[in-house]
Amino acid sequence: MRTRFLDLGMVVALCAVVFPSFCGGEFALSAGAGASAPKAEEDARTVAALDTEYQAAVKNNNVEVMNRILADNFILVVGSGKVFTKSDLLEEARSGQYIWERQEDTSQTVRVWGDTAVVTAKLWAKGTKDGTAFDRTLWFSDTYVRTPSGWRYVFGQASLPLPQFTL
Repeated sequence: MRTRFLDLGMVVALCAVVFPSFCGGEFALSAGAGASAPKAEEDARTVAALDTEYQAAVKNNNVEVMNRILADNFILVVGSGKVFTKSDLLEEARSGQYIWERQEDTSQTVRVWGDTAVVTAKLWAKGTKDGTAFDRTLWFSDTYVRTPSGWRYVFGQASLPLPQFTL
């Protein structure tokens, strides 16, 4: 049996995603105690730009940029419960099985707690996978951790596709 450990920053970030009203209060703020507001704002801008760069890399199947941004122990959990690793995503990009027409996010929010940041946004993904068309919108949360070599994307979670509404 394998045991996996999370550092305090990851626990706080995951807590904020799962229990935002609880973790948005004193508990979450204490994890980032000592960080100045201007520093947190600068970090939020940096992480927002990095996440936007990552979405563009996915759209263009840019393995080099994806590899640079993703942490080696990266995990993505999608709405169906399927889990992807960094190597899974890089292989998917190399294969060219996805041809993206859209890979764009809106409503992006970045929250920073010390060396951890969580990006939440709504993603519109449209294109083809192995020749079969798809067009869906979903919510995602991406967790970034500051490392000695810069911010790295360590954990992602995506919702099931949102229902399509017609007027």
